[in-house]
Amino acid sequence: MVEVRARRIAAAAFAALAVLGAGAACGVADAGEASVADKDALVIGVNTDQPGVGVRTDNGTYEGFDIDVAKEIAARLGVREPGVRFKPVYSATREDMLQQGDVDLVVASYSVTPERKVKVSFAGPYYVAHQDILVRAADAPKVRDIHDLQGRRLCKVRGSVSFPRVHDEQGVAALPVEEDGYSDCLTDLVENRLDAVSTDDLILAGLAGNASESGHKLAVVNAPFTDEPYGVGIRKGDEDGCEAVNKAITGMYQDGTAARLLKRWFGTSGLKITTTVPQFEGCV
Repeated sequence: MVEVRARRIAAAAFAALAVLGAGAACGVADAGEASVADKDALVIGVNTDQPGVGVRTDNGTYEGFDIDVAKEIAARLGVREPGVRFKPVYSATREDMLQQGDVDLVVASYSVTPERKVKVSFAGPYYVAHQDILVRAADAPKVRDIHDLQGRRLCKVRGSVSFPRVHDEQGVAALPVEEDGYSDCLTDLVENRLDAVSTDDLILAGLAGNASESGHKLAVVNAPFTDEPYGVGIRKGDEDGCEAVNKAITGMYQDGTAARLLKRWFGTSGLKITTTVPQFEGCV
């Protein structure tokens, strides 16, 4: 009996050491993940279908307000353009791509919400947009605010919080038309497959401008009903990286870079643009 008991004690001790060893190894791996503040190259997740905000052009390059913001942040972190690579993200994939390490940062009209902060961290915001409504110009007299979306066909982008803000939070029974991105919403709107698009005003201004170039007349209702703080998505726990990005954003506002970029992309849109540094969320 004594011998059996001794063997059991030894086995238990060995198992405990194995568990501790595995935990220590895991801890070393976690601690070894490089902060974005220390990287020589960055992969940044961006949108590809939001004119004025983030698009991929026919020749494969990226342009828009978010793209310029991403380049500025990278440069202020010490990473110049040869070391910056953009990777497409969608509303439904942003958290997963950050968590899996597919991207280092996400700069993609990424509104900070309590639900998202459970999964990832946010630096910034670098701008506070406002959710509004885009309709065909001929329908503008019929849609003056969010309540006029009742019973109308409204684009619902998978993974975006914009439709739930209308339908769930405001209790407006709009009819969902599901799409993967806002370029699809724009096509549906001009081709009369839906009645309205509701999302951040910067995105709507870009969509309206893009439609105008193609001869389609759209109108932003100018009836904002939310604040949409655009954060820079970052891996959960990278507080050093978050603080470094916040410092970069502050510098962009202090030296006039942010105001210049906002004017470049939205100066003729008719939107009221804010050029003071937003209230930061805090790096948690």
